[in-house]
Amino acid sequence: MTMSKEEFLRSAGIEIRTLDVWIEQRWLVPEGSASEPAFSERDMARARLILDLGDNLGVNDEGIDVILHLVDQMHGLRDALAQLRKTMP
Repeated sequence: MTMSKEEFLRSAGIEIRTLDVWIEQRWLVPEGSASEPAFSERDMARARLILDLGDNLGVNDEGIDVILHLVDQMHGLRDALAQLRKTMP
């Protein structure tokens, strides 16, 4: 399921300026065009993580950037392991 920008803003409870910064930082990379982005459930989960890190845990922007990069690496490694398991007898 995908959401429009307006639906995403409403569901995440953030302002458009915040979303624009997150996209500029590449913390979120929505599908679709810049004028009509489409947001997934994965994007929403990531937005909730960003909000938790910043608001609830007091992590600064540089820390959020590092954490998101590590999360992305972890998911990449998990996907690579899953692919490797498929090729093993």
